[in-house]
Amino acid sequence: MDKKKVLIVTQEMQPYTALSEISEIARRLPQYVQENGMEIRVLMPRFGTINERRHRLHEVVRLSGMNIIVDDDDFPLIIKVASLPGARMQVYFLDNEDFFKRKSVFEDDKGQPFEDNADRMIFFCKGVIETVKKFGWAPDIVHCHGWMTSLVPFYLKTAYNKEPIFQNSKVVYSLYDQSLGNSFPKSFIDKASINNLDPEDLSAYQNESGMALHKGATTYADAVIRGSEALEASNEDLLDNLEKPVLEFKSEEEYLPAYLEFYISLLEQEVEK
Repeated sequence: MDKKKVLIVTQEMQPYTALSEISEIARRLPQYVQENGMEIRVLMPRFGTINERRHRLHEVVRLSGMNIIVDDDDFPLIIKVASLPGARMQVYFLDNEDFFKRKSVFEDDKGQPFEDNADRMIFFCKGVIETVKKFGWAPDIVHCHGWMTSLVPFYLKTAYNKEPIFQNSKVVYSLYDQSLGNSFPKSFIDKASINNLDPEDLSAYQNESGMALHKGATTYADAVIRGSEALEASNEDLLDNLEKPVLEFKSEEEYLPAYLEFYISLLEQEVEK
């Protein structure tokens, strides 16, 4: 029997970046899932805060060289890879000088969100999908961690819904208590409308107060995990009203086996259809 394939898409991961609880979960989860018999790939941004020499990143020439279009401009996508210390696993990093060279992650030295965070997110989410296509590796589960991954469920269910490699993919979105969507300009909707999509297609990513990245992601995901114990009221309402599988928050001792069991239950649903 073929091993099930799990793609972890994350905005941060120990030991490379440590901004929130996501970094620890994204470090422990893929190793646990791999040790329990599944095949794993991990993709994340190569932020300028990541020390390439210390972590031994090197470019994967056969995967690099694509251009990703954001707002009618072409941006080269460079793919790098590193072996995760203490695990028989590799992590792939998506890099681009315009978006990721700066020496801080999402905010400038005055604590203000970067004006191009929306563009960086679009580049990353499109880049993830194009990279997996280039792998020629069809994931059974695509698990997204963090607001920066929130366009992946939408793109997989719309712009890329005819791609054979993703035909059987179940998309899981972990909802954490953070997002910079409220700092995004209205032009984000137009920029994110790729591959002949219309801005109206992104209506799920808006609410009365502006951009709602978690709302959009949970709308298009097949299943949702509460990644943070405490959530804003609007996100609590999101979870309460979802008519799809939701895994409630699990403590540090519980979440690894619970997430694996959740994956298996989603895959079994597919078999039953």
